[in-house]
Order: sequence, then C-alpha cells, then structure tokens
Amino acid sequence: MALAKSRIHPGWIAVAVTFVTLMATAGFRSAPSVLIVPLEDAFGWSRSDISLAVAINILLFGLVSPFAAALMEKFGIRKVVMLALSTVSFGAFLTIFIQAPWQLIATWGVIVGVGTGSMALVFAATVANRWFVAKRGLVTGILTAASATGQLIFLPGLSHLALTYGWKSVSITVASFALLVIPFIYLFLKERPSALGLLPYGAAADWQAPAPSELSAFALAIDTLKQSSKRKDFWYLFGSFFVCGLSTSGLIGTHFIPAAHDHGMPTTLAASLLAMIGVFDVIGTVFSGWLTDRYDPRKLLFFYFGLRGLSLFLLPSILFSTIQAPTLVFVIFYGLDWVATVPPTIMLCRAVLGPQRASVVYGWVFAFHMIGAAIAASFAGWIRESNGDYEIAWYTAAILCLIAAGCMFLLKKIPTLAQVEKANSASH
Repeated sequence: MALAKSRIHPGWIAVAVTFVTLMATAGFRSAPSVLIVPLEDAFGWSRSDISLAVAINILLFGLVSPFAAALMEKFGIRKVVMLALSTVSFGAFLTIFIQAPWQLIATWGVIVGVGTGSMALVFAATVANRWFVAKRGLVTGILTAASATGQLIFLPGLSHLALTYGWKSVSITVASFALLVIPFIYLFLKERPSALGLLPYGAAADWQAPAPSELSAFALAIDTLKQSSKRKDFWYLFGSFFVCGLSTSGLIGTHFIPAAHDHGMPTTLAASLLAMIGVFDVIGTVFSGWLTDRYDPRKLLFFYFGLRGLSLFLLPSILFSTIQAPTLVFVIFYGLDWVATVPPTIMLCRAVLGPQRASVVYGWVFAFHMIGAAIAASFAGWIRESNGDYEIAWYTAAILCLIAAGCMFLLKKIPTLAQVEKANSASH
C-alpha cells in the first residue's frame, strides 16, 4: 500500500498516457483533410470520391466505438488499444500503394477507420470512469482536449510533408508514429486502480466498483443499446451528438482547408488555422470539464450548440485569401467550442443506465456523433462539386446546431458532481 501514500495518484499517470495516445489518434484521424488537395493533384480524382473515403473513415471511427468500449470492459484497455494502434499502422502503410479511389476507401477509410475508432473518446471515458470519482469532469475535458492537441501538432507538419515530400510521406509518418506509441501503452498504462491496491482518485473509503457484466463484449454493446433506446434522454443525446459530429469533424475538420483554398488561401496557411482551432480547443475543452463538475450540463450544451450555430451562419462571409480579423475571431471561438460538448455529454450518459455501462452508452452516443460527421463529410463534398461552394453545407449545419440547442432542456436534470460531493459531506 506504499502507492497509496504517493503524492501523485497513479490515475494521473493513466491520464498522461491516454492523453498522448488520443493526441496521436487525432493526428491519424485528421490526416485525410490534409490529403484531399494533394490526391486531387496526384491522381485527378474528384473531391467527392476522396470525401467518400474520409466519410467512411469517420463513420467507422464512430460505429466501432461502442464495441471497443465493450471490449475494453471484457479484455482490458491495453490489449484493445495496442491492437488498434497496430491496425492504424498497417492501414496507413498500405496507403502508399494505392492507385484507385476504392483502394483509398479500403485502406484509409476502412482499416484506419476501424483502428482509430477503437481508440476514440470511449477510451477517454473508460479511463475517466475507472480512475476518478472526484474531478471526473475535469479529467474528461483534459482527455478530450487531446484530440485538439493532436490537430495542433500533426496538421501543420503533415501539410508541410505532403507539399514538400509528397502525400505518401504523410502515410509513412502516421504508420511509424502509431507503432511508436505501443510501448508506452504496454509499459505505463494500468488497467484499473484495484490492480495497484488503490481506490479511484477522490473515492470514499467505502467505495465499491461497479460489478462487471457477465455478458460477452458484443452482447454487452447490443444489450446496452437495447436498454438505452427505451429512454428518451438517450435519444436526445444521440441527436445532439449527431449534430456535434456533423458541425465539427465532418464539416470544419474535413472541409475547412479545401474551402479556404477555394477562396485563394494557401493550403499550409489554412492547415495552420485549423490547427489554431486545436489550440483554443484545448483551453475550451478543459474549461468545459471544470464547468461540468459544477454546473448543469444541459445549460452548458445549450450555450455551446447555440453559439456554434450562430458562428456557422457567419462563416461564408469571413473566408479570404489571407488571414483577416473576422477569420481569426471565428477560429478562436470555434476552437473554444469545438468539443466542449464532450464532458457534459459524458456526464449525462452516466445517468442513462448508471455508471456500470456509462462508457458503452457513451460509445453509442459517440457512434452517432461520427455518423453525423460522415454524412457531413460526404454531403459537403457533394455540395461543393454541385454548386462550386460550401454555403449550403454551412447554413444547414448552423440550423441543426440551433435545433440541438433547443432540445437540451428536454433532458432530465441531474445533480452536478459538486452537488453530490456537498450532499456526501453533509451526510458524514
């Protein structure tokens, strides 16, 4: 029990390792946005063909999530994540041999999509739920911010590689980095506090871990969907996260660079702006996690979706060939708002079926997030090819964000973590 006296709870080590892994995953997932224009130039493929591969990648990124969460519960986090990293590396490496759009779909769309989906934000939710009672919202915010940090680090570098050394250098870099992360998972990520004779961070002395499910991983995922689907709150979260994915990963994450390029902005400059969104996403998401521990998550989501919708209405008028003040304002705000929705959504997911299945419930909600993203990635590519611009795509997403904002108060109110802690203190 010497570890129990350590000044640093091992949960924070788990957070650090998870952060690095999710950061890398974000880089892997966002790489196709850098490749759209280089692949157009190299092969003469249409933007809609390339966008379809991106859409399938995004779709599988989401659909795999609930099953990955269930597998983590049954077989352990480390095994699932190490296998996922190996899959990403294999798929990215195969990409260098492609000669046709269907091969891009098979490699980056299917193989890399399955690999990254197995490490998606359900990984963050699982680690936060296992290792933390206190500061769970903050930890979720930190881990969610890893995706933004990944964009910040990877996007400008990958864009530079694509323009300087060709698009294949992007694939080789992703394949190599995925392999490099595996030893860190094996050496430093522990499965749960009980493996070290500890309680989760902030847990009371009489805290009991949720009983493990006796169902198989597949049955657990399906049964969770079946049980969750009987609750109205699940469908509200489902729908709102569909809009969240549509308005972030699918639309801005995939098409911001080519849209800015359409307005005469160099690809590297547009990639830097998208990475800047990542800078402010880190700040916004961590702050959102802090807020989630203290305030009604429904109210937070109302403001996040509402303000996002208003900003998308303005986007067509603020894209230029150079960086202008209105563009910077959009980038800063959209960054702060990007995945600030995740911590309050995960908190609300815990109330659907209880803490035992919280990660799997969130896995299904996240799946619809990525279905929305996949539809947006493909739809926006088709709109651009049909109309010559993205305006209809921006306005459609804006309207849906406002609808999602209005739906938040249809959710059942739950006590905040701060209220629970206050009640526990009073009882003792």
